[in-house]
Amino acid sequence: MEIKGKIAIVTGASAGIGLATAKLLSKKGAKLALVARSKDKLDALARELPDSIVVVADISKVDDVKRMVKQVYDHFGRIDILINNAGRGYDVPVEHTDFEVFHYLFDLDVAGPVVAMKEVIPIMREQGTGAIVNISSGAALMYLPEMGPYSALKAALAQISLTAHEELKEDNISVTVVYPYITLTDFEKNTIKDPSVHAEEQTPEGHEAWMKADPPEHVAQLIVNAIESGEAKVLAHDWMNQANT
Repeated sequence: MEIKGKIAIVTGASAGIGLATAKLLSKKGAKLALVARSKDKLDALARELPDSIVVVADISKVDDVKRMVKQVYDHFGRIDILINNAGRGYDVPVEHTDFEVFHYLFDLDVAGPVVAMKEVIPIMREQGTGAIVNISSGAALMYLPEMGPYSALKAALAQISLTAHEELKEDNISVTVVYPYITLTDFEKNTIKDPSVHAEEQTPEGHEAWMKADPPEHVAQLIVNAIESGEAKVLAHDWMNQANT
């Protein structure tokens, strides 16, 4: 898909990967709906990016997601691109999983993106084209201690994305799952952590991994490439394909 002039929704646009993606899409000529809970941050970003609007929404809430899509469509009259980026991590051993937290993160990391997809797919089908990019995680491709619940949620989103890619290709709607590696954002700081979990970056293995972390602009470029190519799966690094082999 050619990005210039297209209408793009970016969730989690106030920081990190979402922020970098919004800036890159704007640079390529897209008109943006900037979505997050932080109105002040979104307002500041909207002042930087021409043809952008602010939509405050909590992606863990179904009604917020539906209202968000309607507000974008009512404003622009079409929706060409959906970037499901909003999400949060959870570091916990499986046996210590707090199911209230797990349920909240399911709503945010899986159900919210699926609701957004359900809302935009009929619009894109009517238009005859569309692109959806769902941000999973390299953790979904690995078996990492103390990350089982989070990995499972991101794997679920990936599986839904890959299935939707097959279901919607005849409608000229591309669905791509992007698997970032460790990225230099505030994601780790905002991750919910069980008290039994030691910070990964304090271990030798964790320190080595963080030394190889990607800037958010790297992932933003992968997202833009996915929109333009329409491919089903994009990895931050080729070696991630063999992560569990």
